[in-house]
Amino acid sequence: MPEHSRRNVLKSGGAAAAAVMAPLPDSPRPATAPHQVQQAARPEPVTDLTLEVNGKRHRLEGVEARVTLLDALRERAGLTGAKKGCDRGECGACTVLVDGQRIKSCLTLAVMQEGRSITTVEGLAHGDRLHPVQEAFIRRDAFQCGICTPGQIMSAVACIEEGHTGSEDEIREWMSGNLCRCSCYPNIVDAVADAAKAVRR
Repeated sequence: MPEHSRRNVLKSGGAAAAAVMAPLPDSPRPATAPHQVQQAARPEPVTDLTLEVNGKRHRLEGVEARVTLLDALRERAGLTGAKKGCDRGECGACTVLVDGQRIKSCLTLAVMQEGRSITTVEGLAHGDRLHPVQEAFIRRDAFQCGICTPGQIMSAVACIEEGHTGSEDEIREWMSGNLCRCSCYPNIVDAVADAAKAVRR
């Protein structure tokens, strides 16, 4: 039986470490099948379109078919009132009116809105005169950070025009598609109720 000396242990340990660290011989790589060759991504189809926003025609050229109305308004038409909050139709910050109906502009394609009348928060005021809803939101202090405010205002305009302001509970129900992370809901309800009275005068 061999003698276990310190020198023999170190020699055997060094040999084992060298064997582990030695590079393995290159293994042959399988040939890539023709159908596995990655093809270059095809460019998105583009089109030119004209959007009627706040009574003005905006000619947009080279718009990809996948571009949302929200992105077209903000990035191509320069109208940044509608906000990109969740970008999935949950918060309502991107709400605009299309032919008088409120929609989440992050969920609709820009190419689908050609020939329709689009209204954003920028189109509510008449010169220096604010819309009654805008005035009511200021008077009632119905906002804090302001991110949701344009969408809240657009939904409030639609809520009033649709006739859903008979009670506070009705206003809450028909404004429920717009979220406020600052929890200004009581003030928003008061602002909508005030604006409804002003519009009916």
